[in-house]
Amino acid sequence: MKLVGRQRSVVGLILTAILCALCSLAEAQQSTKIWRIGYLDPSTASATKNLLEAFREEMSKYGWTEGKNIIIELRFAELKSERQVPLATELVRWKADVIVAAGGAPTSARKVTATIPIVVASGIDLVAAGLASSLARPGGNVTGLSILGPELITKRLEILKEVVPKLSRVGVLMRKGAGAGTGQQQQMDEIRAAALALKVNLHELMTALDPDALERAFKTAAQEQVHAIIPTAGRQTLAARKTIAELAIKYRLPAMYQEQEFIDEGGLISYGPNFADLYRRAAYFVDKILQGAKPADLPVEQPTKFELVINLKTAKQIGLTIPPNVLARADRVIR
Repeated sequence: MKLVGRQRSVVGLILTAILCALCSLAEAQQSTKIWRIGYLDPSTASATKNLLEAFREEMSKYGWTEGKNIIIELRFAELKSERQVPLATELVRWKADVIVAAGGAPTSARKVTATIPIVVASGIDLVAAGLASSLARPGGNVTGLSILGPELITKRLEILKEVVPKLSRVGVLMRKGAGAGTGQQQQMDEIRAAALALKVNLHELMTALDPDALERAFKTAAQEQVHAIIPTAGRQTLAARKTIAELAIKYRLPAMYQEQEFIDEGGLISYGPNFADLYRRAAYFVDKILQGAKPADLPVEQPTKFELVINLKTAKQIGLTIPPNVLARADRVIR
């Protein structure tokens, strides 16, 4: 009897050891799973390099390392809006676990999948675009960062009026093409409303974003005697920032931008969120989703910090003096 009892104990220990080994094996397999993150952008790799670096750095802080537990597959539409849906389809076929998208790309990604989570790194008003039911409860497969509209545009025009004496006529660079779509239309509605409230006349300049087309647009702006330029924001416009900033200097036109990346290329002044910070915040959403959270339950966030950046070198080149009270409010000044 004692022998039988001992045998049972030994068998029990063996079974326990086997179960523990199986559990450890399952945990090891689970921990070595490599998650697939797709990235979709309307612009170019060079235009997005710094933003993606910020995203990758933040992902590493959450414990995600490329080649170890995540793969990031990049897709750039190279300023060709018709490529966005096919590229989004490629990421779906690649079986991405989550798609990070910017600019107008979230709309393209949503057209091809209603199940794969989509995290918006920066772009349009998600509620107005019909991608989220509300900020608090998106309700679908899209969440992330949503850019404030009317408040920011009104603020930019107000700053521009402080900087440019007797400002009464502003040229608005609008991107030509089917891909301009909903996001640009939202911006134009907001710009028109802000201009009306501030008693500023608008001259709308529809243009492609290649250097020759932009040159023609700026020449028209100069002929129409506009006092300043505002480009509509977008990933494609950001990719053309160097050309736009150079032309604004050439035609001695003060220009107000949303992204401070324009200022680093010689633009005059920008007011808006820090987009590198938005990409870092996008990593938070991706981390939550990879850990099991549903995008429908992750509240959409809006930027809370906005930066005023001024390039005094450019101001000098175009013969403009920045008022001391505006300069004092700047978060960053290039001298």
